[in-house]
Amino acid sequence: QVQLVESGGGSVQSGGSLRLSCAASGYTDSNYCMGWFRQAPGKEREGVAGIDSDGITRYADSVKGRFTISQDNAKNTLYLQMNSLKSEDTAMYYCAAGPRAGWWLLLTQRWYKYWGQGTQVTVSS
Repeated sequence: QVQLVESGGGSVQSGGSLRLSCAASGYTDSNYCMGWFRQAPGKEREGVAGIDSDGITRYADSVKGRFTISQDNAKNTLYLQMNSLKSEDTAMYYCAAGPRAGWWLLLTQRWYKYWGQGTQVTVSS
């Protein structure tokens, strides 16, 4: 059974930083992709950043240069380092996992099979 557990969310002032973590268990395929998605109140869920098992990454334009996705395979953990946070980054952030895909699918939520419960990020101006 695949489990994804996010942590690291919280409240921060505009310009601050947070690091989200996603602890993964039960996913045995060595060819995979993992991603971070977010959903703000009243908005659709959107892709933020994705990474595959070869380390190829993709970012939404809105977070390029501010967010960094990374993974620690030894710890089975996915990270999202978020710097220079803005109020528009306020959302519930979700971790997702799925089979390895082309880079163009890394931000496509329907590609992902497994989802965590989410962690709230609130940025105040």
